[in-house]
Formats: sequence, C-alpha cells, structure tokens
Amino acid sequence: MIQDVYLGILIVSFGSLVGSYGMVLFKKASGEISNIFKLIINYKFILGAFLNFIGVLIFVYALRFGDLSTLYPMAGLNYVWVALFSKFLLKEKVNGYKWAGISMILLAVIFIGLGA
Repeated sequence: MIQDVYLGILIVSFGSLVGSYGMVLFKKASGEISNIFKLIINYKFILGAFLNFIGVLIFVYALRFGDLSTLYPMAGLNYVWVALFSKFLLKEKVNGYKWAGISMILLAVIFIGLGA
C-alpha cells in the first residue's frame, strides 16, 4: 500500500506539471488578443485549456492510489512549476520572497509525502 501512495504522489506531481504548462500558454495567449472573442479561437488558449483539463484528469486518476488528504496538497506544486516556467520560459522576475514561498511549499509537500 505504501508504494501506491508514492505512485499517487508521482502521478499528481506530473499532472500538476502538465496543468501548470497550460497556465503558461494562457499567459502567452493573453498577450496576443485584442478582445475576448479572439481569445476563444487562439490556439495557445485552446492548448492551455486542453492541458489544464488533462492535468485534472491525471489528478483524478491519481486519487486511486492514495488518500485525498495526502494527494490534494501535492497540487500545491502548481505554484512551484508556474514560478519555474515563468522565470525560464516567460523571462519573468522571481524575487527572494517568491523563492522563500516556493521553498516553504516544497518543504510542506515533502512533509506531507513523508507522512503518507
């Protein structure tokens, strides 16, 4: 049973990675539109929505392998992925306060994983 929980954590982590990249595509799409109607047909928006949906499906599948109280907090990794994607793909600034927050999220995820 313990291996199942860790498999669930791994699957949730992957799902959060996929969904977070969808958010990057939303950000890119937002810079290319002049009105809300053009957003609906923007391929980056559509792909971002698809990746977010796939991320949710992956998360729901992962629930088979562990308790919701263990796996749901792992979705907090979204903040970590988005910060990393923002820095390296979108060239956004990530200051010390954000890195401190990311460190706390990672520490919390580790403690929750160890307590599984």
